[in-house]
Amino acid sequence: MAALNAQEIEFKFPALEPACQVAIPLDRHPVILYVARLAPGSRAAIKHSLSVIADILTGDREAVYRMPWHAIEYRHVTAIRSKLAEKYAPNTGNRILVALKGVLKECWRLGLVGAEEYHRSIDVEPIRGSRPPAGRGLSAGELRSLCLACDDGTIAGHRNAGCLAVLYGAGLRRREAVRLQVGDYDPVTGSLTVLHGKGNKSRVTYVTNGAKDAVERWLGVRGMAPGPLLCPILKNGSVVIRSMTDQALLYIMRKLAEQAGVRRFSPHDMRRSMISDLLDAGVDLATVQQLAGHSSPTVTSRYDRRGERAKMKGA
Repeated sequence: MAALNAQEIEFKFPALEPACQVAIPLDRHPVILYVARLAPGSRAAIKHSLSVIADILTGDREAVYRMPWHAIEYRHVTAIRSKLAEKYAPNTGNRILVALKGVLKECWRLGLVGAEEYHRSIDVEPIRGSRPPAGRGLSAGELRSLCLACDDGTIAGHRNAGCLAVLYGAGLRRREAVRLQVGDYDPVTGSLTVLHGKGNKSRVTYVTNGAKDAVERWLGVRGMAPGPLLCPILKNGSVVIRSMTDQALLYIMRKLAEQAGVRRFSPHDMRRSMISDLLDAGVDLATVQQLAGHSSPTVTSRYDRRGERAKMKGA
C-alpha cells in the first residue's frame, strides 16, 4: 500500500467534547487493560505510541484515556498508517501500528466492537521500506579513551568505569544496569544475574578481564552493603546507596564522551558494540543471543555493526 500525502487524507473522528465522550469503567478500559498485559519494560514505549495515535486523530497527545478507541474504523487506521509512513521510519511506524492494533483487540475482547468490525479495522498492510540501522558501534580506540577518562583517581571515575563495564562488558540495557543489585554479582565467576528489561525474566551474563576489574574496583569504593550496584555520588564524593535512574546513566555517558573526546553515543550503543565485537571474535550467534537476552537470533543480528565499520575503513 503506497503512502498517501497527508493533505489528501480527509476523515472525521468522534469529537472529544464532554457530551461525546463515553464513560468506560477503568476495569473495562481498553488502553488500561492492554498496557496491563505488557511487560513493565514495554509499557512506556506503548503509551508513547498511543499518544502519537491520539495526536493524529484528535490533535491532543493527552487524549489517550479519553478517546473512544472503539470508534476507530478501517478508514481511520488507513489514514494513521499513511501519516506514520510520511513521518517515521518503517520500523517505528509499524511499532506504533502494533500498539493501535493491540488496543483495538482489547476493544473486541471487551465486547465494545464486533468481530467483523475489529478484523476490518486492522486489515492494513505494514509500512514497507527500510532505513539505516539505528545507533553505532564504538571502535576499540574510543572504548580505550572512555576507560582512560574514568581513570582520574576520583570516586566518580570508579563508578563511571563500573557503568562502562556493565554496559559494554556485559552488554546490558540501561534499565537493566540501574536495576542491578550487589547480590546479583558473583565476584568468583564475574557473573551478573540480570532482570530482563522487557519482562519478568532473568538471565546470566558475565564481566571478564578489564570489565571485571572495573566492577571490583568500584565495589571496593562503594562497599558491599546490600542495595543497587550502581549508585549516585554527591558533589563531596560521598556514595549514596540508592538506585540511579536510566536517564542519569545516559547523562553520565554523555559527560564521559565529552571528557574523552569521543563522538556522542547512547548507552545502547555500548550494547551494540559488545554484540558486534563478540560476533567479530567468532562467538556463535546463538551464544551471543543468550548473553544479550534477545528473543531470537534475528533480533541479535540487527545489532551487528561490523558492516558499518568496514564501510568506514574503506571510505
